[in-house]
Amino acid sequence: MSGRLVLVRHGQSYGNVDRRLDTRPPGSELTPLGRDQARGFTLGGPQRTMLVAHSVAIRASQTAAEISGRLGVTARELDGIHEVQAGSLENRNDDDAIAEFNAIYQRWHSGEPGVALPGGETAEQVLDRYLPVVTDLRRRYLDDDDWTGDIVVVSHGAAIRLAAAALAGVEGSFVLENHLNNTEAVVLAPITDGRWSCVQWGSLTPPFYPEPDADPVGDALRSDTDPMG
Repeated sequence: MSGRLVLVRHGQSYGNVDRRLDTRPPGSELTPLGRDQARGFTLGGPQRTMLVAHSVAIRASQTAAEISGRLGVTARELDGIHEVQAGSLENRNDDDAIAEFNAIYQRWHSGEPGVALPGGETAEQVLDRYLPVVTDLRRRYLDDDDWTGDIVVVSHGAAIRLAAAALAGVEGSFVLENHLNNTEAVVLAPITDGRWSCVQWGSLTPPFYPEPDADPVGDALRSDTDPMG
């Protein structure tokens, strides 16, 4: 088990620029900056990337195409790893919608995963579709003693943070306070008994300390903040 799972947030999209809750696939495309971010994505470590995958969203497939093309591998599409579905808040960018989305996301990380976004998903529903994909990748590749490379999966900020917290036991207040910028990654290493260790969160490395003063709603309402990170 020498390879790692690298969950990469896609490059900047037009939805990000507009601060929209752009969650329903296929969604918006990458901006020119987003393409540059994807081309410039690098990952430290001794392993080489052997597999690149992406969600069904356009911004994820475009990001993966830039990454995989540079690495000389073929990207593949995976169902189930798209963004948290915002329901009736979809495509809104007003403060009320952004505050409601983040208030419910905060409740998920505070022990209420069954609360649903209005007309959208609960955390339980997101994890029920997302985690089996990760488990399958681990079973097929990372648990194979002959597999020696990393797996890069291009996905989405809110979904990545939720899934990584569940898989590696990362404390909820840390997750809420530490968003992922475009093309930042959470890196998970498989350990014994099907468990995972989080070895990188964006630019941060362990230990990941709780954030007692986390304020995701206030953070999201800042005028320059992308609410989907």
